[in-house]
Amino acid sequence: MQAVDASHTFYNATTMASGDRNCIGAQKQKTRMLCQTTDPEEKRKIIGDTFMNVANELIAEMNLNPDDVFLGQGTLRPDLIESASELASHKADAIKTHHNDTDLVRELRKKGKVVEPLRDFHKDEVRLIGRSLDLPDELVQRHPFPGPGLAIRVICAEEPYMEKDFAESGIILRIIVDFANAIKKPSTLLNKVKNGMSEEEQGRLLKTTLSADLSATLLPVKTVGVQGDCRTYSYVAGLSSDKDPDWQQLSFLAQLIPRICLNVNRVVFIFGGRIKEPITDITPTFLSQRVLATLRSADNVANCVLHESGHNSKISQMPIILVPLHFDRDPLSHQPSCQRSVVLRPFITSDFMTGIAAVPGKHIPEEVVNKMAHEIKTCVPGISRVMYDLTSKPPGTTEWE
Repeated sequence: MQAVDASHTFYNATTMASGDRNCIGAQKQKTRMLCQTTDPEEKRKIIGDTFMNVANELIAEMNLNPDDVFLGQGTLRPDLIESASELASHKADAIKTHHNDTDLVRELRKKGKVVEPLRDFHKDEVRLIGRSLDLPDELVQRHPFPGPGLAIRVICAEEPYMEKDFAESGIILRIIVDFANAIKKPSTLLNKVKNGMSEEEQGRLLKTTLSADLSATLLPVKTVGVQGDCRTYSYVAGLSSDKDPDWQQLSFLAQLIPRICLNVNRVVFIFGGRIKEPITDITPTFLSQRVLATLRSADNVANCVLHESGHNSKISQMPIILVPLHFDRDPLSHQPSCQRSVVLRPFITSDFMTGIAAVPGKHIPEEVVNKMAHEIKTCVPGISRVMYDLTSKPPGTTEWE
């Protein structure tokens, strides 16, 4: 076995990619370098292709005959489905490009040079196979880690994501979260919200918003989601409060909001008290060594807390996401956005095609979640707030990119 440190090669790597993978014959163009791009699909394609290029260089250095070399991968069926591989589907949209299903990998497959013994199985089936082989439980239950690494857990951005619908989407979001007061003032948007719910749901929302003291903030970042077989890029809805969170109420709102406010595909709770000021800018963020070091520290803190609690096996996966959002700035002070925030994403699923957010107090103890948030905020420099992702899949994906 030979290990290669190709970190600098990856940082500065580019590749050729088309803007629309679903369009056959689309013209390819050179991407920006990995350390400069903010596009999620570009990041995945660069990482996948660079891995293949580094492997080919190593094959040449070792004087191996390429015809005698095979690529072994742990590809699972969800990888092929989400990448819209013809091995899994002829009609589905590409939700995201997996590093193990890039165009270069597909060319190798056609030549019979790729060995993927698990590609017809889902994760739960792979775990059954592992148990039947008497593999240690710590291996069988190990959380999946994305092939592209932490690169896809950094939401890179040069400017805030605010389309023409941002203002109206924010109003709709606030109507939902303050429904008990909003119904006192009839409006067109209120009718739109009502039309998206059954009478039973309206009653439950009214009861929820009478007791919950929540603030709603539309966040100017985009995340990847899935609706039907199609990929979506949409806003994140942030909920905050000066009171302790009622996770059951928050889970209800997380299910309701994306269904009514179609420009939102993810809902988070923001720890640290009510958000008083709107967020209209972001901290410019790219895949630099410093940014990745910040995420690596936050990831380590959260996972250490989870392991020490003994609840690791209760969670299928727990991505930790770094987002370019700096809260708690007085607009009158004109303080620039320079900090970032962290998202906890404990997720429960069997096949990774669908799943739910782990609900604190139900799937994972509240004290464990609170400890994660507290230790990240106090131990990791440059962190503005910690958030908790309450989104199911769909409409969100497991990862944010």
